[in-house]
Amino acid sequence: MLEIRPMAGALGAEIHGLDLSRQLSAQEHKQLRELLNEYEVIFFRDQDISPAMQKALALSFGPLQTHPAYDTVEGFPELTILESTPEKPTRIEAWHSDMTFRQHPPMGTVLRSLIIPPKGGDTLWASMTAAYNGLSAPLRDFLQGLTAVHDFAHGFRESLAEPGGRERLAGAVAANPPVRHPVIRTHPETGRKVIFVNSLFTTHIEGLKAAESDTLLQFLFRHITTPEYTCRFQWRPHSIAIWDNRSTQHKPINDYFPAHRKHLRITIDGDKPY
Repeated sequence: MLEIRPMAGALGAEIHGLDLSRQLSAQEHKQLRELLNEYEVIFFRDQDISPAMQKALALSFGPLQTHPAYDTVEGFPELTILESTPEKPTRIEAWHSDMTFRQHPPMGTVLRSLIIPPKGGDTLWASMTAAYNGLSAPLRDFLQGLTAVHDFAHGFRESLAEPGGRERLAGAVAANPPVRHPVIRTHPETGRKVIFVNSLFTTHIEGLKAAESDTLLQFLFRHITTPEYTCRFQWRPHSIAIWDNRSTQHKPINDYFPAHRKHLRITIDGDKPY
């Protein structure tokens, strides 16, 4: 029997009693999917699984995506390496949903911890469902009809500015031109409305003057980080987080430099937001 420990009022739960190193039964996977829809991000401890097992776990949710800008595990092109070292510290500081620069952003992400700093390095998640529900009715109505632009080059602008960065990422930039997504999307499984703009990839809202778009986006970027909409997870080696990329955003807390931190991430293909 699973033990479910909710972490915060808006989202997040630790799940105990499930061994992710083996193939899940149909009933177990159904329960896992229901928990993900309910809590939006779910966590597991002491899961010392292989890359093949992590891939199999992600595949149980659907087809997988690859990422154009990160190194991958040998033999597993879908499994990206997220690593921060003293020589090459991570640059991701912003709240975001994964890969919204694609026409079909991921439906979910499976992240597994390998190397954890002696202190710090937690990750925050925020519920875009709770954030949407926290808006006034007139503002929800106004946002419902708007479309925003998401851009790979905007999210990786620091990497592009590095020596050789533009050449290294030229293929990724060419393969990922700006895309348009609704500012408010509908979750395809629950029917709930969620905010779907993020500070890493969203550049502007169409149809508004530049100052209006900037002001509205900055308000939304602040609004989604309201503490009541968030939860915080403290990593240990062999921890796993599975989150719904359609209805959450996340942010790594980079308070551990120059310590070493390493995770393996795999993303599950999603549908076109509507």
